Amino acid sequence: MTLTGQSLIAGQWQGRAEQGEFQAFSPAKNQPLSTRYFNVTSTQLNTAVDAADNAFIEYRKTSFSQRADFLECIAEQILALGDDLLTQTAQETNLPMARLQGERMRTVNQLKAFASALRENPDSPLGLKLIDEADSNRSPLPKPRTELNYLPLGPVAVFGASNFPYAFSTLGGDTAAALAAGCPVVVKNHTAHPGTGELMARAALAAIKECDMPLGVFSMLQSDVYDISHQLVAAPAIKAVGFTGSFNVARLLQETIAKRSEPIPFYGELGSINPQIVLPKKAQNEGKAMAEALCQSMLMGNGQFCTSPGLWLVPTGCDELEAEVANCISAAASDTLLTPGIVKTFKKQVSQRSELENVELIAKGALTEDFHGNAHVFACNVDTYLATPALREEVFGPAALLVRYESMEQLSLLVAALEGQLTASVHDSADDLAKAEHVIEELKYKVGRLIHNQMPTGVEVCGSMNHGGPFPSSTDVRSTSVGLNAMLRFLRPICYQS
Repeated sequence: MTLTGQSLIAGQWQGRAEQGEFQAFSPAKNQPLSTRYFNVTSTQLNTAVDAADNAFIEYRKTSFSQRADFLECIAEQILALGDDLLTQTAQETNLPMARLQGERMRTVNQLKAFASALRENPDSPLGLKLIDEADSNRSPLPKPRTELNYLPLGPVAVFGASNFPYAFSTLGGDTAAALAAGCPVVVKNHTAHPGTGELMARAALAAIKECDMPLGVFSMLQSDVYDISHQLVAAPAIKAVGFTGSFNVARLLQETIAKRSEPIPFYGELGSINPQIVLPKKAQNEGKAMAEALCQSMLMGNGQFCTSPGLWLVPTGCDELEAEVANCISAAASDTLLTPGIVKTFKKQVSQRSELENVELIAKGALTEDFHGNAHVFACNVDTYLATPALREEVFGPAALLVRYESMEQLSLLVAALEGQLTASVHDSADDLAKAEHVIEELKYKVGRLIHNQMPTGVEVCGSMNHGGPFPSSTDVRSTSVGLNAMLRFLRPICYQS
């Protein structure tokens, strides 16, 4: 498929070279790709937002069945893109084809899951309607009939993520949830995979036309200009923001939102170090297997998952476990990272960590290409970890920190010092778990998903999933960006009385 490099503005492809342009980057070849993408103008952005605002009047009146048809049609149109989509994304990300095939189906299934939820509850999102019947005989005053239901907020701005080009990007979970809720969407596509975003936008446009939806219900903006993102979240017609990305970018966007005359919710999923607590008997009895599992999970996607296990809390004296960690990491091949900026930041962070006092490098993988990221595992004791704030920062890439604790009391101190996390796992055997009851009680208040004897990488798309957590892992501890409840971010309650 020939790419235009343009933005989709309410059903029209717009963009010219004189607007300024940028190129995608090939991580595999360490050089720009040939296609040029045109920066959306402020006028075009305003047109997209105004079209979304106008489309909201019509789209919010669609039946749940019509929205379900629309979401399912988008899913079908994604599949209709065929191998062209996979090939384009592989060029822009160098992610393995099997990973892309799996993520594509996850994205399709997300859309279908919201469609099913709409059909199962045709008069209230997720069946949340509540009714209290009237009681005219109540004394001293009669009781009115009240009904609680939910309305869509309005146009939603969605920001694509670098590390999930399908599932957290143009037609990913935020877009699917907003459309299911009855909200038009304006997507700021990620510059790491603009061709992928254009193809996905084509799928959305085809579904809009087939289902006779208003053209303004979906627009996709291409730009590497910093101010465009801020103009989008500041637009008065935008009523909510879905964001997956770095803490620093989120903070700057929130500062812009704070200047609005009307406050709006900013739902940011910002990352996590996802602590892995290995209890003593597990470490002693299954040290080698535990080490292999930790390393494999951390190396998945070359460490570029928001649920990558970046902190391993392990009892002191686990020589077999640490020896196997050294073996696994030393044998790990280096691989590409998603963007040159991620490569630069990763190398800076592991270099800084190497220079910290009382922090040792257990092992690192060979660096076969200078533009790759190679695996690193560092280690320290509890006192060093607690005294060194830099060790609590996320390293986005194949790196982890092993912290050796000497007692359950020290483990409690570690857990108490944790910031908010998307996930944490507790690995135990025999009667370990009972001894850690107080640790687990504290841990529940640090995470959005607590896992037992499994690794955190991988997020199931289902009704009971929660992908969010206490700040700074996300900006709203009450929300999730995965699962059916993700729809609730883009709804507001309304009570009908009598």
